[in-house]
Amino acid sequence: MLSSTPKVLRTSLFEQFSSRSFSSRSSASRAFTPRFPLQRLPARRFYSSEPPKKPSGVKFWPFLAVVIAGSGAYKLLVDQRAEMASLPAPEASKQLPSPTKSTPTFSPDEVTVLFVLGGPGAGKGTQCARLVSDYGFTHLSAGDLLRAEQDRPGSQFGQLIKDYIKDGLIVPMEVTVQLLENAMTETIKTTGNKRFLIDGFPRKMDQAVKFEEAVCPAKLVLFYDCPEDVMEGRLLERGKTSGRADDNAESIRKRFRTFVETSMPVVDYFAKEGRVVKLDATPPPADVYSKTRSELSKRLGI
Repeated sequence: MLSSTPKVLRTSLFEQFSSRSFSSRSSASRAFTPRFPLQRLPARRFYSSEPPKKPSGVKFWPFLAVVIAGSGAYKLLVDQRAEMASLPAPEASKQLPSPTKSTPTFSPDEVTVLFVLGGPGAGKGTQCARLVSDYGFTHLSAGDLLRAEQDRPGSQFGQLIKDYIKDGLIVPMEVTVQLLENAMTETIKTTGNKRFLIDGFPRKMDQAVKFEEAVCPAKLVLFYDCPEDVMEGRLLERGKTSGRADDNAESIRKRFRTFVETSMPVVDYFAKEGRVVKLDATPPPADVYSKTRSELSKRLGI
């Protein structure tokens, strides 16, 4: 296992639901006992032998009023829903890239992509900086790309990003993946460098699948594993000078939970494919980096 986080076996919701439903139906069947034998029930007449009575107009009008009121309410509801459906999504959403692509833009035989994952405070940024310096990797951060893109004049996605953030919506995954692809294309074009470290991405399985289908399969995932208490201590110490609002105990613990729930499945997925290098991030950064270099030499020959 890559994570020290214990895994709990869960019965699927379908199995739980089926079990409860079956047991409740069975117990209900056993508990049912007719109060009267069926053969003793007298035959009922479902018609009347009396002459039909004239309908009362007094009872008809309240019913008609209810029907009219209900019809009016229904029409109002339909009109409101139609109005809501006609509200436009953010205008820039028309710029979304095509969701389908038959082959990745880059071949893993020509381009090297390493995903760098680890909990908050694991030291990913420190290790990436040293890898860039010693191996010539280009360091790409999805978060940095989004922040830079929304303020870049003439940006293809800048207005879209602003609109989604303004409306409290999550920026579409396609945009993030497209920004990474654009950055890789520009780097290769201007520098010829084809080695990339993608830091803090993918955070979820759908991001991983989308990137590998559309852009380039990753060679390896560098997973910096570190106990939560160590990471928390580092972040609290950093918070004394960083000025970051999320460097406080409550926010840090929420970030830990988010990482375990969303990012660890990504690590587990790549581990099953033999593409994860697990690195103990507890020692001093220099020792962690020495181990990182050793693993890259063994796995990639660099």
